[in-house]
Amino acid sequence: MKNIVILISGRGSNMQAIVNAAIPNVRIAAVLSNSETAAGLQWAAERGIPTDRLNHKNFESRLAFDTAMMEKIDAYQPDLVVLAGFMRILTPEFCAHYEGRLMNIHPSILPSFTGLHTHERALEAGCRVAGCTIHFVTAELDCGPIVSQGIVPILDGDTADDVAARVLAVEHKLYPKAVADFAAGRLIIEGNRVRNSENADAARFLTA
Repeated sequence: MKNIVILISGRGSNMQAIVNAAIPNVRIAAVLSNSETAAGLQWAAERGIPTDRLNHKNFESRLAFDTAMMEKIDAYQPDLVVLAGFMRILTPEFCAHYEGRLMNIHPSILPSFTGLHTHERALEAGCRVAGCTIHFVTAELDCGPIVSQGIVPILDGDTADDVAARVLAVEHKLYPKAVADFAAGRLIIEGNRVRNSENADAARFLTA
């Protein structure tokens, strides 16, 4: 059984997708947040999942917060830490501590549109597709070995909200699959790529 700790900052829709997937050999050990009012904490608590919160505003530095968060996470002995809308730039120390077992989802087809406002920027650039990327986290923002990617069309007349909704539907399918592949030992990091030992092509891409 693999212990998974999920970090959120808001409603945690990807966290909910992972929990609802009831992934074999996975135990959601805890859901933690840097926001005391994150709606996802109540959702998780109602399902019997341990929750905790740590307000980053109460710490004098980013490293001080990350160190305190690591202590909370490590209490659950996680095999994997999943970032599901955790809106914090992580320190190199945090990333190194969980190297190879820290996973994130980003709402763009990386390496394009790192950072924020991805859908607005894709529309401004005239892109015909958008998507999401699941990757292992490194100290460099929105980089790291890519596990899988999802691609959706950008249609004439779309707003950023339209694109976001389309991408989110794919995220909710792709992220539980990535966690399941990790738990089953199918993900093998090779440099900046991740090889899936089973059904590699099907596991890496999802289109909608």
